[in-house]
Amino acid sequence: MSEQIRALGLLSGGLDSTLAARIMQEQGVDVLGLHFSTGFCLADRHRILGNRSNPDKPYRNEALRAGADLQVPIEIIDIKDEYLPAVVLNPKHGYGSGMNPCIDCRIFMLQKTKSIMDERGYDFVFTGEVLGQRPMSQRRPPLNDVAEESGLGRLLLRPLSAQLLTESIPEERGWVNREELFDISGRSRKRQMELADQLGIIDYPQPAGGCCSLPDQNYARKLKDFLAHRGTDVTPDDMMLLKVGRHFRLSGGVKVIVGRDEGENIYLERFVDGRAEVWVDEFPSPLTLLEGEPTAVDLETACRITARYSDGRDEPKVPVRWRLGDGDEGQLTVVPFQDDGELEELRI
Repeated sequence: MSEQIRALGLLSGGLDSTLAARIMQEQGVDVLGLHFSTGFCLADRHRILGNRSNPDKPYRNEALRAGADLQVPIEIIDIKDEYLPAVVLNPKHGYGSGMNPCIDCRIFMLQKTKSIMDERGYDFVFTGEVLGQRPMSQRRPPLNDVAEESGLGRLLLRPLSAQLLTESIPEERGWVNREELFDISGRSRKRQMELADQLGIIDYPQPAGGCCSLPDQNYARKLKDFLAHRGTDVTPDDMMLLKVGRHFRLSGGVKVIVGRDEGENIYLERFVDGRAEVWVDEFPSPLTLLEGEPTAVDLETACRITARYSDGRDEPKVPVRWRLGDGDEGQLTVVPFQDDGELEELRI
């Protein structure tokens, strides 16, 4: 080949996309990694609030980490404002197990990637997708749909499963050697982990269910509730709030968000404007926000919920402070919720 072949790769920082990038490097391809920020990545919560399951483990952007390890430049592209209305709210190909529009998501990202490929003169695009790994988006028909509807067609290469798929243009033209690509399929990651050892890739997140909040049933339930009561008037901040705290629906338009720890309380303080807030002064307490226009009954219920999750939960009565969005404030002395069943009826 007289000219250097250049390719764009979608790089999440997970094992599959990291392997795909290394395989391209092994074949002499100049790689640029693209990482799209949708606003629904689980890592966003860790970045802002810390890792509640492992507080001693600092946040790191896995795409940047993988790029540094591979010596591949990474561009992070923020698509949050476009992604929500274009992909999440009305997906052509529907949702997966939760509110995850996986096929439309892939098409959208690859359409963006194709535009960059065309503008900058890259030769093709590759991903870490594996045939049969994900039930919605990585079966053969949706893989074909993604390639065609993104506009990439046979300029899209999946190195890990290439030998099981129709020959791509990069293979046909000799930009990469098909014989040195792979025939991996299914949900097991055993072969990928073996390949990582062979290629000297030792630092990668343990393969799991992906980094997106949308397939998570708890998150999906909160999102469906939000859309049912607020319609499609949604902002990225609204979507981030769904990842934080305990959520309770009091009446049609009123919802309560209760911080679960100090980090969440601090984060919720950013969203006090335009919302009522509730807290306990006499005991360590969550910060509780009320969305909507609470009635006196709603406010009392919110105070009882806040008392329930404060350190005064075992007291017969707890004085709870409140402040409405217009600056009106006061205090209610309430009996903390004791009946978990009654509380669960309100939980979203």
